[in-house]
Amino acid sequence: MCEPAATSQAAILAELRRCLLDGGVPPGTPIPPDEVAAVFGVSRIPVREALKTLIGEGLVEHRPNAGYTVATLTAAELSEMYLVREVLETAALKTAVGAATPRDHAYARDAHQALEAAIAAADTRGYHRESRRFHFALVRPCGMHRLLAMFESAWNVTEPVQPMAHLPAAGRATLHRDHGEMLTAFETRDAATLLRVAGEHHRRLESAIATVPDFR
Repeated sequence: MCEPAATSQAAILAELRRCLLDGGVPPGTPIPPDEVAAVFGVSRIPVREALKTLIGEGLVEHRPNAGYTVATLTAAELSEMYLVREVLETAALKTAVGAATPRDHAYARDAHQALEAAIAAADTRGYHRESRRFHFALVRPCGMHRLLAMFESAWNVTEPVQPMAHLPAAGRATLHRDHGEMLTAFETRDAATLLRVAGEHHRRLESAIATVPDFR
């Protein structure tokens, strides 16, 4: 499932989390601790501890007699998490747009360009990865660390589902046009436009995730 980079518990946790967030392991996929331990060349103990942490993050589930699996979401749960993401992102953007520095603007432009490249290459996993980086580039300047941690947690829960992979290319292109408008408003410190476009973007996302299969 993953390539071992190091064998400390922290490294195992980071690599397992990376695999889950990258979308390469679909919801419901079994995670056998013995096999993961063999990949990393460690005992089951650090693997189980890492899995416990991922359960707390909502990325892994454990059921008696069934073992560990990648967490699944019903359609209603996925919609709920996108609502949480919208509320937190909106709160962060209100402050971030005025607090952003030229360096923040440059980072957002770079993330936007990487997102465009993923779209041009029809790379759906890359689209998810770079879309995440772009949205985080817009909210990070708010400086509200607890809010950002909650936003990241809510975003992470939806990543194994890879909702945008179920959209046609035209749908992803439409969402990306919103990204362009958001970037312009962010750089010009136009808070009203940024919040309006972000709201419209989330309405489109709501329609998009309605087409995602229910994984339970």
